[in-house]
Amino acid sequence: MARRTSEFGRLYRAREGQWTWVAHRVTGVAIIVFLFAHIVDTAVVGWGPDAYNRVVRVYHNPFIRLLELGLVAAVIYHALNGLRIMVIDFFPKASERNRELILSTLAIFVLGMIPITYLIGKPVVEGWF
Repeated sequence: MARRTSEFGRLYRAREGQWTWVAHRVTGVAIIVFLFAHIVDTAVVGWGPDAYNRVVRVYHNPFIRLLELGLVAAVIYHALNGLRIMVIDFFPKASERNRELILSTLAIFVLGMIPITYLIGKPVVEGWF
């Protein structure tokens, strides 16, 4: 089987370590974007209860509920991956088991997201049908 190459040399195929690095950065940015939006929507309370209630009403939109699910997923993944990074920082020998740590982190994440997806997704699905 021939190796895939480009004009710059052999194409790099990322392994799980690089994908967790990318996911950690993406979830971190998503959390920061949410925090900015949260500060803005909370600041609306200064314009009175009617303005605030109009802004908060947006959160009942099914699409926004799905975004909330994405936010919860981002926070949980970011936290779990951060714990994995801390384990490697405090116990350097753990880096020899990085793949197993990554797979364990993903398994905990998926198992944790199952009930959360049900709880957040149920009102969305019920609202559509």
